[in-house]
Amino acid sequence: MDTRIEHDLLGDAPVPAHAWYGIQTQRALENFSLSGTPISAFPELIRALARVKAAAARANHGLGLLCDSKASAIVAACDDIIQGALHDQFVVDLIQGGAGTSTNMNANEVIANLALAKLGHGKGEYRHLHPNNDVNCSQSTNDAYPTAARLGMVEAAVPLKAAIEAICLSLEAKGREFGHILKMGRTQLQDAVPMTLGQEFDAFAASLKSDIARIDDACKELCVVNLGGTAIGTGINTHPAYGVLAVKALADITGLPVTQADNLIDATTDMGAFVTLSSVLKRLAVKLSKLSNDLRLLSSGPRTGLGEIRLPAMQPGSSIMPGKVNPVIPEAVNQVAFQVIGTDMTITMAAEAAQLQLNAMEPVIVYNLLNNCALLTRAIAMLDSRCIQGIEANEAKCEQHLNTSIGIVTALVPHIGYENATRIAGEALLSGAGVAELVRRDGLLSDDALSQILSPAAMVTPVELTGLGAKTH
Repeated sequence: MDTRIEHDLLGDAPVPAHAWYGIQTQRALENFSLSGTPISAFPELIRALARVKAAAARANHGLGLLCDSKASAIVAACDDIIQGALHDQFVVDLIQGGAGTSTNMNANEVIANLALAKLGHGKGEYRHLHPNNDVNCSQSTNDAYPTAARLGMVEAAVPLKAAIEAICLSLEAKGREFGHILKMGRTQLQDAVPMTLGQEFDAFAASLKSDIARIDDACKELCVVNLGGTAIGTGINTHPAYGVLAVKALADITGLPVTQADNLIDATTDMGAFVTLSSVLKRLAVKLSKLSNDLRLLSSGPRTGLGEIRLPAMQPGSSIMPGKVNPVIPEAVNQVAFQVIGTDMTITMAAEAAQLQLNAMEPVIVYNLLNNCALLTRAIAMLDSRCIQGIEANEAKCEQHLNTSIGIVTALVPHIGYENATRIAGEALLSGAGVAELVRRDGLLSDDALSQILSPAAMVTPVELTGLGAKTH
């Protein structure tokens, strides 16, 4: 393989001649082969890195720290990368030592070499435009990398919110479709009181929809950045006006409400915004897992389970049992949820590991948060298109469960008293007789009163029932 020789603190080393990255990226490639996930797996992070570098170049140019030609070449190179150019050159493993230095230098080197090409120079001819002196001017990894990570996560949240909105629409549509179907509600896996299948699906939608606002709140927190703080937040090696100008340029480039943190020393070491986002993702994962569990329970059977809904058949379910079809889509979502919940602990411990003026564990936080956003987005889209939209109700089974349950006795308590209701429930459970049948036998309520109390409307919503006679206690 043809190579070119580049130089850094440790000396000379060969870099593939075709590579748009440079020597520090090459060293990181050799040092870190951990997750198997390179920066290129997350285009939103690459775009965010390019936006940070473009904003810095604009600010430095405005302050006279970069000449016209260098600034124009750097901004043009960043624009190309934002549009998708050279993403395959972002090769460093996301989990790395050095608090993200390898990721920052991968971006600096690719942008520098692309800018050199625009100026008519070859790769590695850094005397004309340097990755550190020019692309990284007025920056440190410690402010450029976390700023880019934050903005990458904000971008990653956009398709996640869209996926949540879409699945909520599908659940609400099922709620309308199943609105007329009465069934038994259950608590602790035991018969409780009646509800409609539509109400059950409406509740699923409401549960997920509430997390969209929480993601938005987390993203607002992520838009407060430490750009301009450089190494530890003191702003060493920057012009006094640089930080404000760079953050304003970044807000203009991204269209996001990006602001500079009030205390840059605190912002350089504090990982609180990442913990907030992770908590929201964990909350969403818990809800998705609960939904998946419920879908598996409600569809269990088909002959010996609850069987109140039918999930669309996606694939044969067994290599030995003919005719078996498993709820593979909810099962897969469960596993994604477990992954997200588990890595929330990783993120928490990494955030806690900050020491003095820096948290060197940011890379594992960034890796897991971006991965969790992507996993949840894909899992929700899969659950929506390959499960929710194709669910069918088994009305006969719902009716059978309702008619044979003693749970409807709860609706009679205000009218026949708790003691009578308890006695009726116990007898119904032992004898197999119906609750209404036993109430009629004992003359506790008239047929008209019983019909009103046990009507669908009265059992699934608050209804004022009057003129039914005195309560029996």
